[in-house]
Amino acid sequence: MLTVNDEPLAWEPGMNVTDVLQRKNYVWRMLGVFINGEFVPRGTYERTPVPDGATVKVIHQIAGG
Repeated sequence: MLTVNDEPLAWEPGMNVTDVLQRKNYVWRMLGVFINGEFVPRGTYERTPVPDGATVKVIHQIAGG
């Protein structure tokens, strides 16, 4: 089981950051993703595994003026 922004998500073997974002329907292009407090660079989502029991934080990056 994972926790994504304080909500549970069922974990599956081989799950990566892209899988998590798709299952939670995050479609915004500019996201900040952290796994257990560690920042995950955008270009590495498909190859970054998410371990069972992880806490994932997804933050929408919005610029304003």
